[in-house]
Amino acid sequence: MSAELVPRGSAELATGPRRDPTADWPDEARAFSEELAAHFPAGDPFPGLGGAWIARQKTANTRKTYIRQFRVWEEYARHAGAHPLTARFSLAEAFARYLETAPTLRPVKGGCRGEMAPTGEPRPDAARANVLSACYSFHTYAVRAATEMRLQERGLDVDADPFALVPRPDIDPDHSETEGLTEEEMARLLAAARTDSPRANALLASMYFMAMRVDSALGAQVEDLGYDAGHRTLSVRLKGGRRKKKAVPPQAAAAIDRCLAGRTTGPLFATRTRRPLDESYVRKLIRRLALKAGLPQASTIHPHVMKHNAVTHALAQPKAKLHVVQDFADHKDPRTTRRYDRRRGNLAGSPGYALGSAMAEL
Repeated sequence: MSAELVPRGSAELATGPRRDPTADWPDEARAFSEELAAHFPAGDPFPGLGGAWIARQKTANTRKTYIRQFRVWEEYARHAGAHPLTARFSLAEAFARYLETAPTLRPVKGGCRGEMAPTGEPRPDAARANVLSACYSFHTYAVRAATEMRLQERGLDVDADPFALVPRPDIDPDHSETEGLTEEEMARLLAAARTDSPRANALLASMYFMAMRVDSALGAQVEDLGYDAGHRTLSVRLKGGRRKKKAVPPQAAAAIDRCLAGRTTGPLFATRTRRPLDESYVRKLIRRLALKAGLPQASTIHPHVMKHNAVTHALAQPKAKLHVVQDFADHKDPRTTRRYDRRRGNLAGSPGYALGSAMAEL
């Protein structure tokens, strides 16, 4: 073996100060680990394990979502007097029942910024399924990491995932809580955005005409704009961390150019101080614009309605092709795209309309 291929000993490598591995974690993972550490004794492996699990998630949106969902279980287990790592099936199943009636957190009207209180409606089936999936993800990771981290030697017998047998709500693949808009209603919403501000116009036009999730839109940078084969393009990060170059239609391109006003760096959709917008702001913006547009869903509409209706309306076009709309929507599975068409058909084709018309003629 040549000398340059012989690995050096650990003592020879450790010539300087050791680097803290958590320094390479995303900010969300470090913050979550520190949050957990405040509730567990020094040396407990759970905070580090929780942070490492969050750090391995591919996108900031996924990390924030998993933290929010897993925090519900961590607090439940701790208040029940159980360590999350040693929880058993009986406690995990009780937690699943708890989710069916537990109120959700909602902002406190007139309270401090970020103040939340458990005053919301219990989670619907899909939301409960997501919380349980996050718990399953963590405990699966913990079981796999148990041997390497030698948790058993620290008095934590992590030998089974308590959520492995916990049933999750059955989700109807054709059901969606997202409010559907007609094309005329969407036109009114986009018109309200145009009269509101260049930024609102650019944001809503981009999300609709490019079928973008809100986190993809808010994560885009000005530097991600480009040209390819004569098309204006935007390179966006999709769910799961994938990157994709999307075509920017003229309506969206014109709105983006007016919004940027010559700016060439930074977040594509930014505040006046050039900081990226957050999802809370976008949700409030869309509801305000929906109210201005006179939409009946103004109090409950949310950002995903832009992509949801873009896909639905694209499928309704006379020459629409499923595989083309699937690519437009960034769906890996055509069945996901097909659901949008079925949802639209289930409403528009309801026999109740014919029954009503027949009764009106009697």
